[in-house]
Amino acid sequence: MNVKSTARRPKATEKPSRGRANLRRLRRIPEAEMARTSPPELEDLPPDFWVEAVVVPGPKKAISLRVDQDVLDWFRETGPRYQTRMNAVLRTYVAQMQDDENLNTKRKTKRSNKRLQPSAAGDDSGRRG
Repeated sequence: MNVKSTARRPKATEKPSRGRANLRRLRRIPEAEMARTSPPELEDLPPDFWVEAVVVPGPKKAISLRVDQDVLDWFRETGPRYQTRMNAVLRTYVAQMQDDENLNTKRKTKRSNKRLQPSAAGDDSGRRG
């Protein structure tokens, strides 16, 4: 008995569509259509919502991560794509830590430069050595 598959097989030249937006098609969609088909939580976004948006770099890396059960439960309760939200939280944390490191580096540099500057009187009598 010979059974043929009825599922359509992608052509070898077709690229997977998952995660790849058809930008040409999206640009042709009128604003009214976008508004009509958008999820309700996007209705009341302020006009400047996307001003500081940043394009996220390349593909993600699959890992195994251990988190507390209550943390996992909370993210799962937020609905589909909870892992994407977890990644966004981690990305925000990393950005904040990098900002803090940059700020601390600037402060250290400022203090070092201040110590190296001569006093207003032109002598070193007020400085400890």
